[in-house]
Amino acid sequence: MASRKICSWLLFMIITQTLAEDTRSVQMSLMINSKFECANTTCLPFINVFTLNIRNCQVACLAQSQCNAATFYRSTSNCELFADMLNQNGNMLVDVDTISMNVISGTRLPSKQATTSTSATSSSTSTVTSSTTTTTTTSTTTSITSSSSTTTTTSTTTSSSSTTTTTSTTSSSSSTTTSTTASTTTTTTTATTTTSSSSTTTLKSSTTLSPSTTAIPRWTITGNLNTARTTHIASTLANGSVLVAGGANGAGSLNSAEFYNPSTGTWTITGIMNAQRYYHTASTLANGLLLVAGGYSGSNLNGAELYNSSTSTWTFTGSMNIARFLHVASTLANGSVLVAGGQGINSFLNSAELYNPSIRTWTITANMSIARIYHTASTLANGLVLVVGGLGITSNPLTSAELYDPSTGTWTTTGNMNVGRGYQTASVLANGKVLVAGGYNSIGGYLNTAELY
Repeated sequence: MASRKICSWLLFMIITQTLAEDTRSVQMSLMINSKFECANTTCLPFINVFTLNIRNCQVACLAQSQCNAATFYRSTSNCELFADMLNQNGNMLVDVDTISMNVISGTRLPSKQATTSTSATSSSTSTVTSSTTTTTTTSTTTSITSSSSTTTTTSTTTSSSSTTTTTSTTSSSSSTTTSTTASTTTTTTTATTTTSSSSTTTLKSSTTLSPSTTAIPRWTITGNLNTARTTHIASTLANGSVLVAGGANGAGSLNSAEFYNPSTGTWTITGIMNAQRYYHTASTLANGLLLVAGGYSGSNLNGAELYNSSTSTWTFTGSMNIARFLHVASTLANGSVLVAGGQGINSFLNSAELYNPSIRTWTITANMSIARIYHTASTLANGLVLVVGGLGITSNPLTSAELYDPSTGTWTTTGNMNVGRGYQTASVLANGKVLVAGGYNSIGGYLNTAELY
């Protein structure tokens, strides 16, 4: 019996998934091909339910506040819910028919201890904020005259106050009167000055304040999808429309597809895929076809198919050599598509393979240095592909990054990120740098940090 137990952190393969159901969200760790081997009777399931797939089993556990773990049997669709199994992670029994999962502590919202629920109706208000820019124009004129009598006038206008000053000067005597008017205070000063000079300098200044207003961009609602879905793919087609395909919802995995027309703001159902799948990838090819590869639908998929937007049909193409999901896919400069990493049947993968659109077949290429899931891949301006982060075989977030060179078919490690992260995003900027943002790790939790490569 001891030989059948799996060491908790050596072969404890975790796929962290984020689910949402009503007001609860949870993170669960999955143990594929494993079930709990209880050392006592206190870890018996408190309920057994029938679910269509593993996702529905997760939702069933999510709906029970006392549920902390579950085991799903593929052959019978039986879902066992447990109140507390966290102390049994070291007592696991190999069973290729099962997938077990634990609720990660501290991720259930609202928390189990909450005893008061509040129902509230909220209204959404769209606010446009304006910013005001002030432009100042100043002109100055200086003149010198020999006249014995000079009048100097200075006028200044602003948005809140006005000031007028009048000065009169003669060769024998000078009378200066200054009158200042503000929004709240008025001061008047009179002085008499005698001067022997007949030379007078006149200064004239004017100031103009010109306000301008700029509106902040905002979001607007557009047409709804025909089918609710998550973990699907979305791709922009050559004609400008956006295609979404596959995914999953409460009914299970999907093979439906629909496209969005930006001109009308509406969604139209198109041809269905040949296979239901989620956690798959989609890549737009140079010939305009869309390549969908891998994914999950009760088991790992190695199948791939092509979408033709001109006929709205899907056609099977060559299958990958290794079934995988949670992988990444990148279109290379030579037109090939590189897929790398992901979840295999029994472990995380470091393998990679190339799809050739001309002959529609897959070829194995060099392995990455580290197996990973929930990572990102970015095609750089120099043609290299940058793979970053994700979760490793111990389910710890990775800081490592590596580069794939299509000309040599090899991987080279490059500089590490400052923060280990999975579930992050990566975007290639106009200056050629790569922006990595957000994600999750076990130390910092949900991340708001970002860094540049």
